[in-house]
Amino acid sequence: MTAKPSEYHRRVAAQKRTSIIEAATKLFLDSGYDGTSLARIAEAAGVSRATLFKQFTTKAALFEAIVTEYWKVDGEEVSLPEPGNLRAGLEIIGRRYVALLTQPGMAALFRIVIAEVPRFPELGETQFKLGKMPYFESVRRYLAAENTAGTALLDDAEMAATQFLGMISHYVFWPRMLLARWEPDDSSVMNAVDQAVLTMLARYGAPETHAT
Repeated sequence: MTAKPSEYHRRVAAQKRTSIIEAATKLFLDSGYDGTSLARIAEAAGVSRATLFKQFTTKAALFEAIVTEYWKVDGEEVSLPEPGNLRAGLEIIGRRYVALLTQPGMAALFRIVIAEVPRFPELGETQFKLGKMPYFESVRRYLAAENTAGTALLDDAEMAATQFLGMISHYVFWPRMLLARWEPDDSSVMNAVDQAVLTMLARYGAPETHAT
């Protein structure tokens, strides 16, 4: 019978996994995806090659793990607000989206994909399928649930999700791709979220959601 790993060993394995992901992200950004070997990642992460290969047998598998990890919210899988209060639900989603986009490493992840996708289109597909789309789909499902509950009035939840997330990311995230010092203060960021929520309420909210 194989003994189950202890809590200590699980914690150590998780710490090593985090170190590997952080080292790989930095090396992919500094040296490119093609120019980074798993051996270099193991050295930078301070783990043995055997430890790295035990968790990630290929660079593609490691990149998939990086994408999946960065698209979690506060380290957890995305959970949806309960429908019934469109304003509150959008505020929760908007603030979570800000936390997601501004976490350390997210901008670097996008830069890696943008730089490498002409030679490695599978990186873009991984970012799209494992990162962006699952998150986007969670927001689409939330808006569809609000529509079913009668608190939102929309016939295209996909377009509504695109509009809401786009209003936030256009201010909070995309300038970071071009401006090294783009760091709006917290009040400006929260104002961007609040304005996006108000715009969604004006466009899609049932009459009672317009009450202050």
